[in-house]
Amino acid sequence: MITAENYKARPDLVNCGRTLFGAQPTRGQQGDLNYFAPIPGRVEALLHTVQNLMLQMGCPVSVAHNEVAPGQHEMSPIYCVANASCDYNVLFMEVANKEAVRQGLAILFHEKPFAGINGSGKHSNWSIGTDTGLNFFHPGKHAQDEKGMTTYVTALACVTAGLHSHNEVLRCAVACAGNDHRLGAQEAPPAIMSIYPGQNMEKHIESIIEGGPLIGYMPETILADVGSRAAMPAPTNAEDRNRTAPFPWCGNRFEFRAVGSSQGCSFPVCIMNTMMASGMSMLSSKIEGGMALRDAVAELYSQHKAVIFTGNGYGAEWPVEAERRGLPNLRNTPAAITQFTSDKAKALFSSMKVLSERELEARAEVMWENYNTVSSIEARTMIQMVETDILPACAKDLKTYMSFPGIDGGRTTLYSSIKTQIDVLARMMSDMPEGLSEEASHFAETVIPQMAVVRALVDEAEGLINKALYPYPTYETLVYEHHT
Repeated sequence: MITAENYKARPDLVNCGRTLFGAQPTRGQQGDLNYFAPIPGRVEALLHTVQNLMLQMGCPVSVAHNEVAPGQHEMSPIYCVANASCDYNVLFMEVANKEAVRQGLAILFHEKPFAGINGSGKHSNWSIGTDTGLNFFHPGKHAQDEKGMTTYVTALACVTAGLHSHNEVLRCAVACAGNDHRLGAQEAPPAIMSIYPGQNMEKHIESIIEGGPLIGYMPETILADVGSRAAMPAPTNAEDRNRTAPFPWCGNRFEFRAVGSSQGCSFPVCIMNTMMASGMSMLSSKIEGGMALRDAVAELYSQHKAVIFTGNGYGAEWPVEAERRGLPNLRNTPAAITQFTSDKAKALFSSMKVLSERELEARAEVMWENYNTVSSIEARTMIQMVETDILPACAKDLKTYMSFPGIDGGRTTLYSSIKTQIDVLARMMSDMPEGLSEEASHFAETVIPQMAVVRALVDEAEGLINKALYPYPTYETLVYEHHT
């Protein structure tokens, strides 16, 4: 959240929803000061207004607080049936935007509005149950609840099998240009899709594979050592969720943490449902073929346990280990979209009667066009900002040192490099190949890396240009001015 005045003063925010330039502020998110600080008054007033309006529309909001990054805040609607919940989520975004404008603020729903500062996402909390209220992902409150535990272990086997078999499709559910800047950073799960059932549950799964019974596991809360003699151990949730995992279990549901903040949740939920249905079909085939439930579940786990990961998803070791396990690492949106129309994906959606082959190809075409459109707008906005504002500011700043070239601090070389590299970017844009996928690859492999080169130079120049000459509000102004 930023002031509307600062929003309008940044062509990149207006055109792209994110800043294409911006040096890091001296006070960023060190020490988690923003997370634990009181909500700024203007923000709190807006959140309360939005909360009241959403309640009038039938959607109670249970959480409103600061997040880790400066200027970043979170709201959480209370869960309900998926169709309505996905609609409420989009409705919340619309209501929040309208109310922000009325109060002189602007909300940035982009996944990465500020480089080097935590971006934003959505946590799509997902579970499946019967019309009688049985939750497949709730193992029960007592060790004696054999029905609840058997149901949970069986359902977990199905979702594990579905995720392992159709890993690429779930990655496609969160593929967009904005999310490419967020996934895999120290703030969001990696682009590798894995499932986190908890370390104790992972041990129980191994015992099932080795011939043990389905029951016998009971999730328990534990006390986490906070490492301080001045504070008591902190109670955690059962199998406390791994924040580095894209798909952790949270006691009675799974939390898909990779959804981008600008995205709707309906498509990811559709994919999760389809993935689960596929896993249930696999289990059904084994049982109908004569296998006992225990043996069928054990075989599913044995065949698909490679997708279960309870370690550090941020660690450099995980991509190496994931490759060893045969898990795909689709690092950007073009790589993901390519898999969305694969023969395996077509077979999945066709067999589950979710999307026909033509519908799948049409959706993929929309994804290609969206990625190319967003990337083109960003590149052209960058070129315009540099040529019309940044370079003139550099030229004016350089005049100050014409009589004292020995103290220009490398300005001449740096400012000339900006001109050289922005010309390279302009030529790349003029050399665009034909075809949606070819154009997307050109953006991902050529244009976007060159934009990073230009950005690095401009961000360095921001630290040298006379403050009165720099044409845009800086990060420091953007993320803190609305706190007053």
